[in-house]
Amino acid sequence: MVSEAERFPLFEEVAAQTHMRNWLRSEQEDDFRATMRVLSLGDVQVTALAFPQLGLLRTPKLIRQGDPEVYQMNCALKGDGGISQHGRDATFRAGEFVLVDSSHPYRGSLNATPDCVSSLVLTVPRAVLPLPQKTVQRMSAVPVPLNHGMGGVFYRWLSDINARANEFTPADIPTLASVTVDLLASMLSHCLDTESALTPESRRRALHLQIRDFTHQHLSDPALSPATLAAAHQISLRYLHQLFAAEGTTPAAWIRRSRLERCRRDLADPRLCLRPIHAIAARWGFTDPAHFSRAFRATYGTTPRDYRHHALHRPVHDSTTTVCE
Repeated sequence: MVSEAERFPLFEEVAAQTHMRNWLRSEQEDDFRATMRVLSLGDVQVTALAFPQLGLLRTPKLIRQGDPEVYQMNCALKGDGGISQHGRDATFRAGEFVLVDSSHPYRGSLNATPDCVSSLVLTVPRAVLPLPQKTVQRMSAVPVPLNHGMGGVFYRWLSDINARANEFTPADIPTLASVTVDLLASMLSHCLDTESALTPESRRRALHLQIRDFTHQHLSDPALSPATLAAAHQISLRYLHQLFAAEGTTPAAWIRRSRLERCRRDLADPRLCLRPIHAIAARWGFTDPAHFSRAFRATYGTTPRDYRHHALHRPVHDSTTTVCE
């Protein structure tokens, strides 16, 4: 347990080591309660943060003392704030994303509403982002909404990585980092209308992620099909199949497996133990209970009823850990 007097200095030092050094100030320095979880994906880093009010300043002197040469993207989940860089002053709120460049001075403030600031921070080396630095600088201190369009796709991907952090193995890291960078580049290019600056591979990866995100948002629609996906993204059915063939599957198989996975999660959820199995299946687009049962057994090796029984009666282990406080 960290004493009240040590909390803020400790937060300053950990933030400097894991991100970059800034001058930090807070109205709550006497009792600064914060949590930080860092997920390292090689050079790329995803951090989940929660803390009270905070002011930050990155000066030319700090930059000269050490510059990691990164872009830092703050996805605000709770709270609001302001940021100034490259002569732009902007305010942002929960549900928006804002970018800063570590090689240029900036000033920021993060305000708790009502009890704390909560955010996901993505740190990416400038060298790995497939966009010119001058192009990206046009997006610094420019809020981007995270509730629709490419911003929504990017946010849901980042949130999923954070939520599933304990599931990944070292072998997953290169793919996760590559996809994250490509999706970020696609989002920034879309905001700047400069998609031609992306490599064909980056555009392909970003499109594939958009399609997957669209699929997850429409799994409950029984009419969802490969033709629906192709039409929604203005591509040919043949090209859609090519995108999925590169990963050893088909659009129809991806839709079916995604639906089955949602059903599997619901069957294992104690809060849904009284919901009939056929209702869970229908919720995720399976209109024929017999077809659903056959597909579930072929995929998971057991019937939906037996799976639910074992999932709801197995021992529960506490896996909660405290990162820092």
